[in-house]
Amino acid sequence: MIELGKGILFLGIMLVIIGCIVMFSAKIPFIGKLPGDIYIQKKGFSFYFPLTTSILISILINTILYFLRR
Repeated sequence: MIELGKGILFLGIMLVIIGCIVMFSAKIPFIGKLPGDIYIQKKGFSFYFPLTTSILISILINTILYFLRR
């Protein structure tokens, strides 16, 4: 049960951190506006997929988790 409690606590802390990043992401100037982010706008339709931003965030999170596991 102790391991389950630690896992839930870690998950909760990660959710708080991700929530803070989402809340303040509008103040970070380059997030969502990198070359490689896909934005298509037509009459009555818009599509946005932050491909490059997603890759960079994934690399950052994987690097942080790699060093936390060591």
